[in-house]
Amino acid sequence: MLAKRIIPCLDIKDGRTVKGVNFVDLVDAGNPVELAAAYAKNGADELVFLDITATVEGRETFADLVLEISKEIDIPFTVGGGIDSPKRAEKLLRNGADKISLNSSILKNPELLNQMVAEFGSQCIVAALDVKSEGDQHFLFTHGGRKNTGIKLWDWLAEVEERGAGELLLTSMDKDGTKSGFDNDLLALVSERSSLPVIASGGAGTKEDFFDCFTKGKADAALAASVFHFGEIPIPELKDYLKNKGINIRI
Repeated sequence: MLAKRIIPCLDIKDGRTVKGVNFVDLVDAGNPVELAAAYAKNGADELVFLDITATVEGRETFADLVLEISKEIDIPFTVGGGIDSPKRAEKLLRNGADKISLNSSILKNPELLNQMVAEFGSQCIVAALDVKSEGDQHFLFTHGGRKNTGIKLWDWLAEVEERGAGELLLTSMDKDGTKSGFDNDLLALVSERSSLPVIASGGAGTKEDFFDCFTKGKADAALAASVFHFGEIPIPELKDYLKNKGINIRI
């Protein structure tokens, strides 16, 4: 069985790391280059960088910042936000990204996912799913959580797998920043319905939440932001806890 992964997330706005609740009320969380270097040094398995306003502002991802960060880390590095063409993806991969996260652009133009997979390989492509629940339905959102596409999660889940995505980044918008635990029921359903690895995002507040994410939610990786950015859960401490609880984790 593959080891479970712990992944800090750098949500970037105006060149700074920010964090909010339910995708709004953003507060500054620090210098992204310094944070990235600290995470790589302290045992993070991977790092995710999301330029959360690139799509809304209609601009390219902060490629120079990606390059700066890539020089400071030696762990797999996923970059997302504003990537709407193979050309933009290639620039970020040249600047040190290992994987590209796609959300708004492929929901608008699903054929782009096929193009990205054909050009860079499935192992480079992460399908990001920003999901909000309404009753027993789950809908996909774009533009940093601002726009409800009306597309249902289960329909899109089957499509991104068929089109060749290599991994899923599932963010529960209802849980984002609440520190009330991951949406384990939703995670478990996605894990059961898809053969792709699932990165869980949204809701981390305690070490127990990570344990539940891996056991109840059946996630392959757990992503978090504020609990790491503000020093509430040191990654080495979290990994020791998980290992002692029987989770296969890299120390």
